[in-house]
Amino acid sequence: MTTVIDGKAFAARVRAQVAAHVARLVEEHGITPGLAVVLVGEDPASEVYVRNKGVQTVEVGMASFEHKLPADTSEADLLTLIGRLNADPKVHGILVQLPLPAHLNSELVINAIDPAKDADGFHISNVGLLGTGQKSMVPCTPLGCLMMLRDHLGSLSGMNAVVVGRSNIVGKPMAQLLLGDSCTVTIAHSRTKDLAAVCRGADILVAAVGRPEMITGEFVKPGATVIDVGINRVQRDGKIKLVGDVHYASAAAVAGAITPVPGGVGPMTIACLLANTLTACCRANGLPEPEGLTA
Repeated sequence: MTTVIDGKAFAARVRAQVAAHVARLVEEHGITPGLAVVLVGEDPASEVYVRNKGVQTVEVGMASFEHKLPADTSEADLLTLIGRLNADPKVHGILVQLPLPAHLNSELVINAIDPAKDADGFHISNVGLLGTGQKSMVPCTPLGCLMMLRDHLGSLSGMNAVVVGRSNIVGKPMAQLLLGDSCTVTIAHSRTKDLAAVCRGADILVAAVGRPEMITGEFVKPGATVIDVGINRVQRDGKIKLVGDVHYASAAAVAGAITPVPGGVGPMTIACLLANTLTACCRANGLPEPEGLTA
């Protein structure tokens, strides 16, 4: 019988841990962690996401600072705002919602954030720290995947892990985190020769390739743990349906454990954003980091 890894329930547990730690920080040290979210333009999906982040930030007792800027905001104005947030002691985490309008250079903007306040873990310094096994801010989605894997499997040491996808946001940092937990890691992608055979060697299979239901049951080793990072909107029977990068029914028939879409990795991303903001606040104040909420 396949175990369904319930990301919604797990994310609720993470948020409860964060809230308890925030309450202690406020009570014992008079410190309230603060998260600043910057949204440029009016992308509908981004607006929903930012609104959810704001609600959940307040629910765990943190301060939420939202900055909504018009789509034609200049790079100079955006960088000035980031500079202000970098210097603000009430702000411990900064997130610039992607994608940015085409006239703005995303890499330049992300790398203007103070690495210690980089709640998304995308700054080039944090990428380098993660890659060399040093203390860093870790991208939220891979961190959420790692937490779920540790919770389900216990020690990951010695396991074969295949990550399908090589993005800077998920694929590459996921591979680094699995290496850090002593897995033997293969990074595969849409051009990998005989991808199905490569995937069938995996005890842990992470799908982050951005192609709807590309990974079917024949890619899955019997009993493997499958983490589906994909969120794809497809038209089915005249309705829009959310599906992952994994064909759920066929993969679930073979896997030992699997994350559903929706309700799997997705809810963990915001939970880990809150965890990262809490971690950044603790580091900034020289206090012990929250246990179990970092890589």
